[in-house]
Amino acid sequence: MIRRILLVLVIMVGAATLAAADTIYLRDGRTIQGTLLGFVNGRFVVRVEPRYSVNNPRTEDRNRRDEGDIQYFRPEEIDRIEIEGRSLDEGRYDTHNVQVTLDSNWIDSGVYVRRGTRVQVNASGVITVGRNRITPDGLRSTDPTAPLPNAAEGKLIGAIGDDPRAPIIELGSSREFTADRSGRLYLTANRGSYTDARGSFNVQIRSERGLGGDVSDEYPGRIRSRDRDNRDRDRVRTPQEITINVPGTSRGTDTGIDVRAGDQIIFAATGTIVAGRRVGEVTPDGARTSGIGINVRPVPTAGVGALIAYIRLPNGQMSQAYLIGSSLTTTVPTDGRLFLAINDDDYSDNSGSFSVRIRY
Repeated sequence: MIRRILLVLVIMVGAATLAAADTIYLRDGRTIQGTLLGFVNGRFVVRVEPRYSVNNPRTEDRNRRDEGDIQYFRPEEIDRIEIEGRSLDEGRYDTHNVQVTLDSNWIDSGVYVRRGTRVQVNASGVITVGRNRITPDGLRSTDPTAPLPNAAEGKLIGAIGDDPRAPIIELGSSREFTADRSGRLYLTANRGSYTDARGSFNVQIRSERGLGGDVSDEYPGRIRSRDRDNRDRDRVRTPQEITINVPGTSRGTDTGIDVRAGDQIIFAATGTIVAGRRVGEVTPDGARTSGIGINVRPVPTAGVGALIAYIRLPNGQMSQAYLIGSSLTTTVPTDGRLFLAINDDDYSDNSGSFSVRIRY
């Protein structure tokens, strides 16, 4: 519930400039007046204004109870939407404009997209290279030294994040795609040489409001080099090792580690905690369970007091918790932030801590 309230507050702040009298016509006959705040997780978000009109008198009492609330509507529930002073897409999408030159580094668009976000890119303008005038759709020729050797030379391309392993997206003058990962959107022209390039592409980026497209310093962009030697060198990531103390009362201890899907990570845990007066002292593998009573622990199949982990995804949601125990070597299933916790349903009488060495 707290996450939902925070999400709504973020949407309301982001959509403050969009406040207007909007009318939503539902398929069940209701007519709702309020403010369309955005489009989140496949649903329209509406702040319902007091004393709006109702076409169907039988639903009047129910509607009055909704006055002033934040309401969510699936697209199939809505017959049509009338938005005063703006189009429906303006309420659903954030728009950002950026100039893309052909330089030694990719151009940081300033837009952070989240996995699952629909992104629309439209581009115009000309980059001049020698006697060639290159539009965002590129030339008929290809360039074997370009980031995409088999795509049109000079074509507008993009990539999400500064990871050199991230797939490159052919954009051209117009393209809509769904982000397969979270990160900053970088843009460049698909050409190996950049020393003789002049001019720029004018690129408009539109992304779904509430799902991504954040244009802020919350997600600072890093430099993404176009140099092949730099990209290949970045592919080798130096292993790191840290040690974390996880208290017996921990519902989630932040390791400070941002993990990537496919990375290998190694855990080694020592120490003991007291997992309540009834269970007593346990190792990171936890206590054997009797199977009696209701089991509401994060990992029901693991013992009481066992060391567990979960990943906070880029959208703020939590992955399913999994057992670490005294040792585990595993492959990270998804991008996000790594948290460690104790597998228990009552932390009030726990004590002690585990020492956990993490190599990643």
